[in-house]
Amino acid sequence: MINRYVIGLFAILASCTQPVPPPAPGGVKYTVGDPYQAGGEWLYPREFNDYDATGLATVIPDNAPAYTADNESYDPNALAAASPVLQLPCIVTVTNLVNGRSVDVRVNDRGPMQPGRVLSVTPRVAALLSFPSGGIVEVEVKLNQSQSMALQSSLGAVPKLAAAPVAGISAQSLAPPGTGGASGGVQQLGPSATDNGMSQGVTLSGMVTLGAPGPGPLWVQIPGFGSEDDAFRAMAKIPGLPARVVPVLGGDRPLWAVNAGPYHTVADADAALQQMLQLGIAAPEIIVR
Repeated sequence: MINRYVIGLFAILASCTQPVPPPAPGGVKYTVGDPYQAGGEWLYPREFNDYDATGLATVIPDNAPAYTADNESYDPNALAAASPVLQLPCIVTVTNLVNGRSVDVRVNDRGPMQPGRVLSVTPRVAALLSFPSGGIVEVEVKLNQSQSMALQSSLGAVPKLAAAPVAGISAQSLAPPGTGGASGGVQQLGPSATDNGMSQGVTLSGMVTLGAPGPGPLWVQIPGFGSEDDAFRAMAKIPGLPARVVPVLGGDRPLWAVNAGPYHTVADADAALQQMLQLGIAAPEIIVR
């Protein structure tokens, strides 16, 4: 059953939708992009072939640019999202960990620009997943490799996907450039759609999968150390924060990460992340564990 909250959100979206701008000159393009800085943090986009991350998601603001980073017209009613690091465009499954709702979306832009956020979604996606009124929610973001490859091939791209795990190489080695579904029932929560004609050969239905909720406390993670000793040395740089060294699964070699926490509010996790950035820690991220 569609609850009143979701119906209300769709009514609001219908009443305030802005006209979609005309197609961008030159058409949609496959892009990865250069490292960039957002909110005092350096971010490093790259081609992923295996991406499964948890963290905090937000809603794309009303004043979003008319065109996305891969040269699409931005549409608040599209099944679309923005990622700070994923190749563009690609297809991911976004799961609201608080209520277990999942939907496939097209990642076609960079964002959000606030540190410690793993994704931002259009108002339509936020309504389908029943984001809270504050717009921040714990999510899992999982890359659909086969659909992403089909989408990118339809644009004439031949991505050279690296075999590196999501955690990548030691975060401590990244200097600023220049200086160096869950099982469950399926429920249609909105009109069946193919993403407003923007699917480029990959159909997005807007169907929401209902799985078991999986919320958890927040941790601020420094990922990707090649040795446990390196991870402990990094932990020594954040005195005053409750932290531990943990193994990171995936890839062809063992990796280690530093996890500070747990934190039970977004404000507390954000404060710990900002403390790490001020101490010169590279690439900390907020995760759900």
